[in-house]
Amino acid sequence: MVIRVLAVIALMFSGLSTAATKVTIYGDNGYPPYSYNEFGNELSGIYTQILEQIFSRMPDYEVSLEGISWKDGLKLVEKGKIFALYPPYKRAQRPFMEYDAPILQEEQTVFCRKSVLETKRDTWPDDYLGLKVGNNAGYAVGGDKFWELVKSGDITVEEAESTSANLLKLIDGKLDCYMNDGLSIEWELKKLAKKGEYDGSSIQKSDVISSENGYLGFATNGDAFPYKDDFKAKYLKILKELKESGKIDRIIRQYVR
Repeated sequence: MVIRVLAVIALMFSGLSTAATKVTIYGDNGYPPYSYNEFGNELSGIYTQILEQIFSRMPDYEVSLEGISWKDGLKLVEKGKIFALYPPYKRAQRPFMEYDAPILQEEQTVFCRKSVLETKRDTWPDDYLGLKVGNNAGYAVGGDKFWELVKSGDITVEEAESTSANLLKLIDGKLDCYMNDGLSIEWELKKLAKKGEYDGSSIQKSDVISSENGYLGFATNGDAFPYKDDFKAKYLKILKELKESGKIDRIIRQYVR
């Protein structure tokens, strides 16, 4: 009887020792087709699918993905309250976040109302003086010179929480231009056109601002996350394997067909 009880206790402790560590990772809930809430609070998108593939190959961890507004996500990472957030670009002004290997590359682009582009605008941002440009809240795109012109009052920036919100303002003439990833803008414009909220031609691509890498950003302050180093090492290894296998490219193609 004693042996049987000891065996049961041993099995219980064995189960505890092999239990997967529960981890919650947050993603931008308003950045389609890369990361967005599709059904209620269920995250979808290119980055989400890539990360789901990676985490499914990490049996030591039970990872759940939750959507959050980008602005709120950045604040919580800075305070060390959430472990990781996607998909940030690498920025010196965010020392509270660690970036290791990029997941994929995006092309930052500015789209404008057709009437705005009747004036020649070949050079970003010098040819956009006096305009009102939309930006997603918390996004650090546009380049240093652009933000210097904003600070001096030569360009006005208005922020909204999502790509669709900014594009609706652009369509309604409340903005002159809007800057974000080109694929994200084109994807959302197609959705708006299908819903009858966009005529399909009044918004046009103006200029490519830059290419940016998107990451899974980890909280620099890892005091609350003792598993951080092990998690990162396994994550980076599998990310590299997925890139080399072509799996990431196949996921992207599902969204750009």
